[in-house]
Amino acid sequence: MPKFFIKTYGCQMNERDSEQVAHSLIARGYERVAHESEADVVLLNTCSVRDMADQKALGKMGMLGRMARERPHVVFGFLGCMAQARGESLLKDLPHVDLIAGTQKFHRVADYVEELVARKAARAASASPRKRAIDDLRFSIVDIAEEPGSQSTICDQQLAPKQATAFVSIMQGCNMRCTFCIVPQTRGAERSRTIDEIAGEVRDLVSRGVKEVTLLGQIVNLYGRHEFPKRDGKSPFVQLLEALHAIDGLERLRFTSPHPIGFREDLIDALARLPKLAEHVHLPVQSGSDKILREMHRGYTREKYLRLVERIRRAREGIAITTDIIVGFPGETEDDYKQTRELVEEVQFDNAFVFRYSPRRNTPAAAMADQIDEQTKEQRNQDLLRIVNESNRRHLQRLVGTCVEVLCEGPSKTNPARLTGRTRTNKIVVFHGHETMIGQLVNVQIQRANGFSLYGAPKT
Repeated sequence: MPKFFIKTYGCQMNERDSEQVAHSLIARGYERVAHESEADVVLLNTCSVRDMADQKALGKMGMLGRMARERPHVVFGFLGCMAQARGESLLKDLPHVDLIAGTQKFHRVADYVEELVARKAARAASASPRKRAIDDLRFSIVDIAEEPGSQSTICDQQLAPKQATAFVSIMQGCNMRCTFCIVPQTRGAERSRTIDEIAGEVRDLVSRGVKEVTLLGQIVNLYGRHEFPKRDGKSPFVQLLEALHAIDGLERLRFTSPHPIGFREDLIDALARLPKLAEHVHLPVQSGSDKILREMHRGYTREKYLRLVERIRRAREGIAITTDIIVGFPGETEDDYKQTRELVEEVQFDNAFVFRYSPRRNTPAAAMADQIDEQTKEQRNQDLLRIVNESNRRHLQRLVGTCVEVLCEGPSKTNPARLTGRTRTNKIVVFHGHETMIGQLVNVQIQRANGFSLYGAPKT
């Protein structure tokens, strides 16, 4: 039985895409392994949002060159965003790469892998060195072409035993033009699945034990805006939320990542009236400076963002709000950074992902004047992280002594003797319990908190 290994870089959408590839290979008799040294097929699903992710994937594949020389039968492949952005140019410095499959081709990876495995077996059996040399010149498969309808292929999903949570991709691509972002180039234009397709997938997941679903999209709350009509004043995204909310057995519903401009009144109203929607909104702000927001092409102001936070908090009591922030964007002065810092202190986010700006090829921001030096970016990054961590600690500390509903996901990664899960507000909770609790909703009495997690015991 051939064996495969997949390593995923980047976002939850990439994780979901990797699972689709894994499911398709398993269906053809391949076995998934935990380390590349055991595999006959090694695939890296890549990210291009930040330079660090690019470099990690390139470095990893470079190190695999030795393995390629020692085990010439192994198939090596790049998948996803970096594969889409760089295409055949990746072969120049990494000639052992056999497959480059773009973001609209995950459903074709199993076919390509089987073809490459067969080619390598045939080449190994060939007695002609000349034929092997000719084959080497035309061996790799590169497919980064657009494929109409590819959004309807993101539905295969393999579940682990007692798996209680699942990601469901509802769309591909992005029509926004944030000046720092390469995603529209790598993922293409917005393309949405139908509500019936998505609801069918969620019903199937629930029938197999899933209790919580997270909807994924590059800008998830703009789902279907150019493809499906509004009904009764409700956007396609709110229509989708209502359809999924009606599915018996689904306990929690989440979505990520939205854009502030997609939070219209119908969505805020949905937060107030749909109890299965979890009390957590990830709301990227990126900067607290109006000047920088304009340069980023974000489409809102600092004041509009702050008003939106107020409306969301009024709609659902106790809702957690997290965010994304970029520091060191080109032209960001000390005053611009100070405005971001003040916004973070005012909002008191439950948590935040803080990123140093990373130039991406062929994006407008990469060509802007006044690029910020790395030392300044790092100083601002660390300063903002300190404020975010303090805010997170306060939010966690307030939960000590309370009883919270936790969806148990399995053993803790740091201590397998304990179980772990998440609250409705997406806080991590670690607790002692029996394995029968895995996949179940458990009421946990919170006893203490550290900087990142809560600890407690099941309430009897």
